[in-house]
Amino acid sequence: MAMNDDQIKRYSRHILLPEVGGKGQKKITNAKVFVVGAGGLGSPVALYLAAAGVGTLGIIDGDLVDLSNLQRQVIHHTSDVARPKIDSAREKIVALNPDVRVVSFHDRLTAKNALDLVQGFDLIVDGTDNFPTKFLINDTAIFARKPLIHAGILRFSGQVMTILPGTSACYRCLFKAPPPAGMIPSCQEAGVLGALAGVIGSIQATEALKLILGVGRPLTDRLLTYDALTTRFRNVAIRRNPACPVCSDHPTITQLVDYEQEVCRTA
Repeated sequence: MAMNDDQIKRYSRHILLPEVGGKGQKKITNAKVFVVGAGGLGSPVALYLAAAGVGTLGIIDGDLVDLSNLQRQVIHHTSDVARPKIDSAREKIVALNPDVRVVSFHDRLTAKNALDLVQGFDLIVDGTDNFPTKFLINDTAIFARKPLIHAGILRFSGQVMTILPGTSACYRCLFKAPPPAGMIPSCQEAGVLGALAGVIGSIQATEALKLILGVGRPLTDRLLTYDALTTRFRNVAIRRNPACPVCSDHPTITQLVDYEQEVCRTA
């Protein structure tokens, strides 16, 4: 379908880029991205992908907006307190760009629903700060053969990596299993710099657009870390683990598992 005059004007700064152009913008318009979490990371991811013109955004989050969220979860406003996050997020996305179709789920991702939910989407973005859910998201991406853009934030530090199932290292190649309960403090216990979520979430959105367009070098086989206190980025090389329990040639994990652990649900 050809873009109308308003769409050409809206996306003109993309279309001017040789790496995007009209054909690339149509790829973005046809893309379907599934975002897990409408919190600190999910906010910039959803807003920037919507602004870019991603045709379909799927969002899952079972939480309500809390006053403490507003320091970093910029998709929500003060008037949204006590509303479901997905309702608040959908409203802002549609207001920003009515071209975008929002498919929202007021629910938590589980081993029972994950594979069904991600079907029909091109890639997955992890906007959670919950170790059990991060492992579930990783395993879902591997089993569904969907690219995944992982990220995490805590205090003044953040990290991002892109996972291409069957090609690059996955989250379990780096971390075999969730840490024991209580070993790592939650964001509720340790805090997080609000603006950090914007930095890391924006990188996730950029990675998603690169994958959709098929341009540049994705953050595969490396973990990008960011220390906000020193303003330093670092690339940590990662190799695919031949003994990885989920993405190796002989996996020991062959079905999705829910790990119960009380940690902050979304960043």
